[in-house]
Amino acid sequence: MNFLKNYQEFKNNLYKKNNLFHLVIVIIIFSLDRFSKINVLNNFNDNTYYINSFINFDLIWNIGIGFGLLSTDANVIYSLITIIIALVITFLLYIFVISNTLDKFIYAIILGGALGNFYDRLVYKAVPDFIDLHFNNFHWFTFNVADIFISLGIVVFVLRSFFIKN
Repeated sequence: MNFLKNYQEFKNNLYKKNNLFHLVIVIIIFSLDRFSKINVLNNFNDNTYYINSFINFDLIWNIGIGFGLLSTDANVIYSLITIIIALVITFLLYIFVISNTLDKFIYAIILGGALGNFYDRLVYKAVPDFIDLHFNNFHWFTFNVADIFISLGIVVFVLRSFFIKN
């Protein structure tokens, strides 16, 4: 019975103007990610491009999840991770639709990035990461534009939970 109530709430909220506005944010973030990756893929070779003393562009292919975790050559594990990511994105879409305005913005940021990386998993069977932040010999995990938005959305979500109580 609760499922039917939630489904009805989802259906009633789906076409609200507020959702469409935030869906545009998802599309913009997805497009920024695609643009950056297409640009890198079309203009990179095996070289590292030194931008300054703290950032390089160095293309690597990530077959795992965030920061290369769970990287494996096993097709079964890769497919299982991809299915789990699809389920998480589906759940986030549902939460996005029924959330309040601030939460919609947070979920829109996360969804835009998540869809960008999910697209790469489906098309390339790996996610191109290319932003390499470093200080002297310490290198952070290589990441991409989608990862920036996913991380930003999660940080804002956590901060919101500290400062805004429901």
